[in-house]
Amino acid sequence: MHRPAWLLCLAPCLLAASAPGGGVLTIDVGNVRISKGRVHVDACPESRFLKDDCPYSAEAPATKGVTRVQVHSLPAGRYAVQAFLDENGNGKVDRALFGIPKEGVGFSNDAKIALGPPKFAEAAFDFNGSAQTIHFGLRYFLGDKGPSGH
Repeated sequence: MHRPAWLLCLAPCLLAASAPGGGVLTIDVGNVRISKGRVHVDACPESRFLKDDCPYSAEAPATKGVTRVQVHSLPAGRYAVQAFLDENGNGKVDRALFGIPKEGVGFSNDAKIALGPPKFAEAAFDFNGSAQTIHFGLRYFLGDKGPSGH
């Protein structure tokens, strides 16, 4: 049986699209106070939450208001997302006296930050393994509180 050449070229693409390896988690991070630096996100399973080595990370140039960041190849599972606005590009959350963040930080489910970061259960959600979008905002403890400057 003779198959058209274009079908043979298409086959690897179809196989790659259906191969396991995870999906895309889109995170719309709101309340970004400036269009400077990068918004960094980590999608963490419970064992890696609040640690420096979450296995799934991504970042995008900061856009005042809402910045969209996408984590690719994320397997289905239960995760919590932690995010920060890296205003000066040094790859970490800068801190003031007593460890208070100088840059915006936030967590999935808009989990509250009270005398420390939230617990995993407060920020956790189930990722379906294909494509999903979540939304949450950054919080600021020093300086402008968000795009409106409040």
